[in-house]
Amino acid sequence: MRDTLSGTAGPDDTPSRDAAPGTPDGVDTEALRRALRSGVAGRVAFDPGTRALYTADASNYRSVPLGVVLPRTADDVIAAVAVCAEYGVPLTPRGGGTSIAGNAIGPGVVIDASRHLTAIEEVDPDARTARVQPGVVLDRLREAAAPHGLTFGPDPSTHSRCTLGGMIGNNACGSHSVAWGTTADNVESLDVLLADGTRMRVGATSEEEFDRRAALPDREGRVYAGLRDLAAAYADPLRTGMPRLARRVSGYALDRLLPENGGNIARALTGTEGGCVTVLGATVNLVPAPPAKALAVLGYPDAPAAADAVPEILVHGPLTVEGLNERLVAGLDRPGARSGVALPDGRAWLLVELAGEDAGAAAAAGHALVAALKGGARPAGSAVVTDPAQARALWRIREEGAGLTSRTASGAEAWSGWEDAAVPPERLGSYLREFDRLMERHGRDGVVYGHFGEGCLHVRIDFELDTDPGVRNYRAFMEDAADLVVAHGGSISGEHGDGRARSELLPRMYGPELMEAFGAFKRVWDPGGLMNPGAVVAPRPLDADLRVPASGRAPLTVLSYAEDGGDFAKALRRCSGVGKCRRHEGPGVMCPSYQVTREEKHSTRGRARLLFEMLNGEVVTDGWRSEEVRDSLDLCLSCKGCLSDCPVDVDMASYKAEFLHHHYKGRLRPASHYSMGWLPVWARLASLAPAEADRAVRTPGLSALLKRAGGIARERDLPSFPRTTFTRWFRRRPPAPGHRGAVVLWPDTFGTYLEPRVPASAVRVLESAGFRVVLPKGPVCCGLTWVSTGQLGTARRVMRRSVRALEPFTRAGVPVVGLEPSCTAALRTDLKELLPGEGAERTAASVHTLAGFLSEAAPDWEPPRVAGDALAQVHCHQHAVIGYDAERALMDRAGIRTRVLDSGCCGLAGNFGFEEGHYAVSKAVGEQSLLPEVRGADPDTMVVADGFSCRTQVVQETGRTAVHLAEALASGLPKG
Repeated sequence: MRDTLSGTAGPDDTPSRDAAPGTPDGVDTEALRRALRSGVAGRVAFDPGTRALYTADASNYRSVPLGVVLPRTADDVIAAVAVCAEYGVPLTPRGGGTSIAGNAIGPGVVIDASRHLTAIEEVDPDARTARVQPGVVLDRLREAAAPHGLTFGPDPSTHSRCTLGGMIGNNACGSHSVAWGTTADNVESLDVLLADGTRMRVGATSEEEFDRRAALPDREGRVYAGLRDLAAAYADPLRTGMPRLARRVSGYALDRLLPENGGNIARALTGTEGGCVTVLGATVNLVPAPPAKALAVLGYPDAPAAADAVPEILVHGPLTVEGLNERLVAGLDRPGARSGVALPDGRAWLLVELAGEDAGAAAAAGHALVAALKGGARPAGSAVVTDPAQARALWRIREEGAGLTSRTASGAEAWSGWEDAAVPPERLGSYLREFDRLMERHGRDGVVYGHFGEGCLHVRIDFELDTDPGVRNYRAFMEDAADLVVAHGGSISGEHGDGRARSELLPRMYGPELMEAFGAFKRVWDPGGLMNPGAVVAPRPLDADLRVPASGRAPLTVLSYAEDGGDFAKALRRCSGVGKCRRHEGPGVMCPSYQVTREEKHSTRGRARLLFEMLNGEVVTDGWRSEEVRDSLDLCLSCKGCLSDCPVDVDMASYKAEFLHHHYKGRLRPASHYSMGWLPVWARLASLAPAEADRAVRTPGLSALLKRAGGIARERDLPSFPRTTFTRWFRRRPPAPGHRGAVVLWPDTFGTYLEPRVPASAVRVLESAGFRVVLPKGPVCCGLTWVSTGQLGTARRVMRRSVRALEPFTRAGVPVVGLEPSCTAALRTDLKELLPGEGAERTAASVHTLAGFLSEAAPDWEPPRVAGDALAQVHCHQHAVIGYDAERALMDRAGIRTRVLDSGCCGLAGNFGFEEGHYAVSKAVGEQSLLPEVRGADPDTMVVADGFSCRTQVVQETGRTAVHLAEALASGLPKG
């Protein structure tokens, strides 16, 4: 393992072990790789692991590339394109890889601009423009524009990770296109590179300028001449045959070339999906950000009724009109996630955002809108939301729709494909009703939501893409749906482009003459057909290259994957590729290693993709022995943040445990698996002679030897051993009677052997609340250290013993209180995965956090008053599995003025931060937010962290002592 922030050990530019499917005939892959390496300063990767990462985007499709280039500069892009042209190899420009139509994958070389080409070169507040490189993430541009009171209008739900280059490729729109239009409407000029190496800056062009440039005796002159002649030849169909709606994203926007539209070449190229040019840079327009906004939430009986109200709402000039469905809302039911969400009466809702000069004016506009709606547009219930936190909670439902709808109510997989058709808003209600009938006729199910104000709908449908009859139904449905939207004057794509999903359907929308014009336009730019082949022009069939397992048999696994019918491959397909794990900052936990390294293979999505390709066996061919998968998972902190933050509940911590179990089966494991994985055993042994054990870990030479032997980072201090254990302390003291009854306190390893003051404090708190505290008989353990190191057989045996120890209590209905969040979460979730059955279910249902138990079992109890301020760090596993609402409420009742940090993972994450080779990443994760927050806090501010890892990271990296909530509460109790 390598201690690095840029990746794990292993070459990233070694040749593929076998030729990639889709390799152009006669191409010498090794010579291509060498040519790219000689001309590109950035990363050139032809290894199976990297190719596997780029086989898919967020669509239903899969295409194995020859190789991947991550350019550092525009010159790198120019060099890579030149090499591809020389070898006749197709290339696919790529941004964040969040395309839902399949337009960010290809069989040749993928050029990923998102890693390094991320500069915002200029923000001009006077001209209201910005000049950006293609890899700039949208939220970074909005942050740069915000100090000037400006923003970039288009805002797709992937705004935290989508790039400007990708938005230009797809002509992305987002929620606020009602007010500010699509990306094409906001592009001023483009710096583009043709496949033959010609570089041009294009934008609005007068007829005189067209003629002047067309006379140039070079490639640029031929381009201008070709575009001028094309616009003239097809002027009539371009004026009459292009649907007149704002969300017409399908095909090429060739009407932008007409003189009356400014002859705007940049806007004609926007939405060409990388099929014509590579974008090296863009100048985009910015718009004034509203001083204040309010959200009118309107409830209706169903989605068609909500759609019928849209035309009347648009009269009031809203910034956006978004539609939600009750099933979409239900999909967000997870710990803490629904907090603050309040919806009025109805089964479908419109979120109508209105602007104002201040909060009062915005709220007044919202109330005025509600009062003005009459007849069928009158909502069944309404609310005007001005609280920013509540508004964010509502927007979160909408923004996570693509993930939340990836499973139907029955648990069946739901797929994109027909996810963003658009019709004129005045015809939306009619279209929706006919669409419902179409779904019923084909026996399909899906949840409709989206941009109602623009007539653009999103839906994921339970297609059966893993069977031949299911694929035939998929094709039949797509063809019928295309005919339906065309009959309503709409566009088969209203946001995500055509890609592999819909390009084959374009003749149904445009007819032969305009399709001929599209082909002519592509040939002007790309006569060799090297740019992103298979999208829009000369497309692949819509039912080809589907992303389904090559093998119909799922592997035998140890964990149960009950939510996925025991199918590991289906569990991996939860990752639809929308890439929320690729966010660079912001609320939540997922994905800490990606935030530090910015490497795709260290994102939750990248890991899921590698595991999927491992099962597929085409690119990653070593199965469970795969080194590519092992290296990708090496920097996974097993924080479980993805279980709650990923819209589709990907549980990478469990997938990692499963992989490690098989990968090391019958083989020597890393030393840390024996030291950290067996920590409960070593801690128990050390408790037999605690003074000697503590002296050993404190003696520098011996400590270094222990760390080296145990695979532990030399930068870490080993934990000390107290003079006695918690269980010894507990059994020496007289029991309290407890008028409220008995409660089992779970004696976790960390509290029992390393920090007995924590469970001792919990005993005092529980007894003060009127409970009689009891312990299970014998040594017990949740098994988490064995789970996280993939020693699942041992973990199962340990868990089985613990379930037996708890059985007398759980059968009698005695609750169990856990203090260590990771152990509590393991008893709530991992236990059921390893020991499915009644006993595990009963045990899991009996386990509570301290605050959760007290809020339920003793709601009338007055906690001790603890005056003062506190910072609270939420343990990742608690965030993911349990939530923190009870802790917030209990601290508030105790008088602790608490600021709960939205700081993500602490970085230590159990064994991860102690393992050799992980220290730099572990510390960098903590430095993202938690550690600076602690250092900056007033010395009198208490730091509350229930996780042993979190407290350890805080003390080792800041010198501050953090306390468990039990300790904080106990400090307010009488001494003695």
